[in-house]
Amino acid sequence: MREVTKAVVLLSGGMDSLVCAGIAKRDNDNIYFLHANYGQRTETKELDSFKKLTTYFKPVDTLNVNIDYLKKIGGNSLTDRNIKIHENQNIQEIPNTYVPFRNANLICIATSWAEVLGAQRIYIGAVEQDSSGYPDCRQSFYNSMNQAIELGTKDETKIEIVTPIIHLSKKEIVLLGTQLNLPFELSWSCYQSEDKACGKCDSCQLRIKAFKEAKIIDPINYHIDIDWSTHE
Repeated sequence: MREVTKAVVLLSGGMDSLVCAGIAKRDNDNIYFLHANYGQRTETKELDSFKKLTTYFKPVDTLNVNIDYLKKIGGNSLTDRNIKIHENQNIQEIPNTYVPFRNANLICIATSWAEVLGAQRIYIGAVEQDSSGYPDCRQSFYNSMNQAIELGTKDETKIEIVTPIIHLSKKEIVLLGTQLNLPFELSWSCYQSEDKACGKCDSCQLRIKAFKEAKIIDPINYHIDIDWSTHE
């Protein structure tokens, strides 16, 4: 008899996590959604997106955790409003929106929950190619985290981190999400604004570029006018 596959999905509410969740839904019997509030500027909007996507995907269960100690630690512009979010970031530098070791914190929480659930997989929408260059989005990082999970859980526990879009470009992620008929209108990528996306922060610029290259109009609203007829 085939084993029932269970997957914990890290779902921020962003475009990448949306597509990752769609893949997890397609490839597993049961999915469980994990969301974290860590004092980020758009915490309320991201949580709203998470709730709407939960209604859309209908996971078996959800877990919303508060890890605002990351805001207390600071050192980044997502949680510290005294640090200006850089626009047109130099691609050779790690943006100041990098929250130090955030994804490691999230993976640890997901692993604890997965072990209790008996889940075999943890999905995260990390992107190494065509992204902001965060060090905790590298394939090598997740390879090492998989080793740590194997060493730090019970012998009978078998959990694998799955990064299905890590080697895709943002354009490819948009196209894949479109093929899966996913609701991009429910996702949120902006780092600064919660009513309309600013269109200027690093995350917005990457999203706009991806939709333009895919020749698809982004269904969310922006504070700036965007000519979707021009494709880069």
